[in-house]
Amino acid sequence: MLVLVVDSSTPAVTAALVEVTASGVTTRAYRRTVDARAHGELLAPQVDAVLADTGSRPAGLGAIVAGLGPGPFTGLRVGLVTAATMGQVLGVPTYGVCSLDAIGYPAAAGEPVLAASDARRREIYWAVYDGAGQRLVGPEVGAPAAVAGRARALAVTAAVGDGAHRYADTLGLPLRAEPRYPDAHALATLAAERIRAGAPGEPLTPLYLRRPDAVAATARKPVLP
Repeated sequence: MLVLVVDSSTPAVTAALVEVTASGVTTRAYRRTVDARAHGELLAPQVDAVLADTGSRPAGLGAIVAGLGPGPFTGLRVGLVTAATMGQVLGVPTYGVCSLDAIGYPAAAGEPVLAASDARRREIYWAVYDGAGQRLVGPEVGAPAAVAGRARALAVTAAVGDGAHRYADTLGLPLRAEPRYPDAHALATLAAERIRAGAPGEPLTPLYLRRPDAVAATARKPVLP
């Protein structure tokens, strides 16, 4: 089954086309551009590109997988709206995966690891994974210094992800170079069991973890002097 994978939870805008079979997941085409200010402009062309790279058409898709975040409001919703709209138009199921899982799961190497992405405001989105890549704690958002304390208490031995690189000195953990951003193959792998089982599609509920900066006014303003 051909599956489209999208993620826009970080500055990396990702689209991939994978094939999910009974024996595994194979990446057929992959595009990623790191640009925190152009999620809306980049994602749709990248989806077109991965389909063109494989000579596929949208009608040939059997499912869509999207990274649910956590991530900043504006960027994250681009991927989720794209996935949800395509799923509805094509009549195929959509499946969500925590984007941090697609960083922590492939980085698993036998000991606990911290996966972190940049949350802006001098904070990080983070989660801790055991040696097999299963999430133990999170996702949460917090200051790197506070996260460092939590990581020590959980016996974390390494950190991975763009947030870990940005705040390496504060976290004080050995860094793993990759994956720096959510890995498309990992997103598909983490959804593969649901895809193979033909599970019903899921609402793509974003993991914002905090309220957006823009909020509706709570009171009417007078228009007359």
